[in-house]
Order: sequence, then structure tokens, then C-alpha cells
Amino acid sequence: MKRKMVRMSGIAAGLIVLIATSDIARADAIDGDWCRADGKRMSIRGSDITTPGGARTRGDYSRHAFSYVVPAGEAGAGEQVAITLLSETLAHARQGADPAPVQVWNRCQPSVS
Repeated sequence: MKRKMVRMSGIAAGLIVLIATSDIARADAIDGDWCRADGKRMSIRGSDITTPGGARTRGDYSRHAFSYVVPAGEAGAGEQVAITLLSETLAHARQGADPAPVQVWNRCQPSVS
């Protein structure tokens, strides 16, 4: 009985470490849901993005940056958007030719139901 308790405690501790380290790894990546002060939202999952206009498309993904071409039917269609992760909760985006204005994006807060 004691051996079973020790084994279960070890498994539980291992799961806690695994969950904690996976959250840390994701926090240092651009993946996730992003919100802007004007209510716009976007979601990045690897090479997939749901744009602020609601379209689903693919782009060029790296851990701390993402870029894509604005799809047809959205404002600025055909323009390049470059997004750079600055911290766990802050990203800057530029759309179009330099010097394009900076768009400030923050990680969305969890919704309350």
C-alpha cells in the first residue's frame, strides 16, 4: 500500500512539472489569441491564423514572429502584415509598406462565462 502511494505521488509530481513547463514554453511563443484596444482579435496557431477580419489563412511562422498576406475581402487585401512578439503579453504588427504605423496587440484575457 505504501509503495503504491509513493508511486502515485511520483506520477502526480511528474504531471505537475510537465504541465508547468509546457505553459512556460507556450508563453514564450507568438501562438495564441491576441486582442487590440479597438476590439479586433486574431488567433495564431503555428502557421495558421484567423485574421482580425475573421478569415482563416496561413502565414510564415517562427516562435517570436509571424507574417501573412491580407486575404481578399479584408481591408488592405494583398498587403503584407508582420507581427513581432515583444513579451509574453505584447506584440507589435505593421501592415503594408514601411513606415507603416505600429498596431499594438495584447494577449486576450480569458473570457468569463
